[in-house]
Amino acid sequence: MKVAGLGFRRDAGVASLRDALDAAGGSDGLAAIATVSDKADAAALRDLARELGLPVRSIPAGILAEIKTATQSGFIKARFGTGSVAEAAAIAAAGRGARLISARAASQDRMAIAAIAEGDGE
Repeated sequence: MKVAGLGFRRDAGVASLRDALDAAGGSDGLAAIATVSDKADAAALRDLARELGLPVRSIPAGILAEIKTATQSGFIKARFGTGSVAEAAAIAAAGRGARLISARAASQDRMAIAAIAEGDGE
């Protein structure tokens, strides 16, 4: 199962989220999109999910903090306990044995980050 993890600023729009997802590899074959729980209800994220016909997986910050990521942002580490919300959310939502299959990528306006992971879905 392939899942895209998204990290984004509160004022990011659908275009920013879509741009980051496209930069990370696009939406083909995705089963869901995921992000940290406190942003899972963001209008732009919900609009993108509806546009793509995908469910949103809400991942608690405590779960994200347990996941080691390839990218290490000091700001994100201090706020969420993990190096990358996008990478950690993708890995957590993809399930057991998940691994990143795309490099973390930013939207051109730097408002959103996306990463894609693949796992067994459990």
